[in-house]
Amino acid sequence: MLAVATFVGWNLVESSGTDIVKFPSWLGMTFPIALVLLGVAYMKPNLAKIIGPIYAIVQGVVVGAMSHLYEVRFDGIVLQAAMLTIAVFAAMLFLYSTRIIKVTAKLQKGIIAATMAIMAVYIIGFVGRLVSSSFEIPYLHDSGPIGIVISLVIVGVAAFNYLLDFDFIERSVKGGAPKNAEWVAAFGLLVTTVWLYMEMLRLLSKLRD
Repeated sequence: MLAVATFVGWNLVESSGTDIVKFPSWLGMTFPIALVLLGVAYMKPNLAKIIGPIYAIVQGVVVGAMSHLYEVRFDGIVLQAAMLTIAVFAAMLFLYSTRIIKVTAKLQKGIIAATMAIMAVYIIGFVGRLVSSSFEIPYLHDSGPIGIVISLVIVGVAAFNYLLDFDFIERSVKGGAPKNAEWVAAFGLLVTTVWLYMEMLRLLSKLRD
């Protein structure tokens, strides 16, 4: 569903050479929709079977459109971001399965805290742009050294969220969780993968800018 929606999103954007001819303005409103879906899913895990597919479609359209936007400016960046996302997934799975990194309660709290802090910054940025089109959080989108370091940190936090997903899956299996827990696990992996891929695009665009 995510792949099909990504294809649709890609084709919503029209380009000519290195210029964007058409980009749907309403795509900006998908951010609050995604946040609401995330909030409902984590407060009501039993609804993951319904919310998961909706989230996949909404985010798929955004991923496709944004990927096209980045590809027009930086040729080949989409393939690079996709390959890096797959590589990070494999690396984190290896680190988790071999217990090189153990998901302790302290590490779990740290990852959640860092993730919430990043989300808070993004929300502030989104609301700020609604109030004033000139609003910008310093360095967040900058392609200079500080901006690149910030993106590296965000990519790292996104990658570490895979550890929480793997830990949830393993604990659910060992604890004999009900069948619908599969949807919660899949939803978690989907959210992490989409977030990591988008952050990879931003990081690579800064490095190539």
